[in-house]
Amino acid sequence: MEKLQNANAVLRRLPPGFRLHPTDEELVVQYLKRRVHSSPLPASIIPEVDVCKSDPWDLPGDSDQQEERFFFSTREIKYPNGNRSNRATQSGYWKATGLSRQIMGANQVGLVGIKKTLVFYKGKPPTGSRTDWIMHEYRLATTQPTQGLEKWVLCKIFLKKRGNYKDEKKNVPVFYDFLATPKVKTSSSSSSGSSGITEESSTNC
Repeated sequence: MEKLQNANAVLRRLPPGFRLHPTDEELVVQYLKRRVHSSPLPASIIPEVDVCKSDPWDLPGDSDQQEERFFFSTREIKYPNGNRSNRATQSGYWKATGLSRQIMGANQVGLVGIKKTLVFYKGKPPTGSRTDWIMHEYRLATTQPTQGLEKWVLCKIFLKKRGNYKDEKKNVPVFYDFLATPKVKTSSSSSSGSSGITEESSTNC
């Protein structure tokens, strides 16, 4: 609770209209790496929050505007002898999807971080229902784990915007159907398949 209050205090200090739009490389090098090594940050605008202690809509910030929100968080290991994170929240869980992506540094620095995409599911695994909440989890790339290095991650959380053909069709005025050209039936009429929006497929880990 104290961390959530501190996070809200940080966000309230931001000037009106302020938006944070860093690149993946900037998030890892300029923010996460500095936080891990306790170095000064470019700006103290990313609060520390236990992301998996709250549902995504309860996290600090204005989720109604579907803006990206950034948080420093710690990884809670699910099993004592493993490296798998515990991503269960109050009413659901975060599930990894797709493959982790490598983040390369500028000026031929090489690999600086790893980006993992997760989707929030309501309910309990494996029967949870998928939502539109997305999280990009950033961690530093290292071959030799150092104390504290694997503890911190940087999370970008947002609500995915979806286009809906049915909703758009509802906005068409009612009288439009009366103005449309009537269809003429012929003996050689052919049926055509219906088209719609298909959800992007993903491979779950």
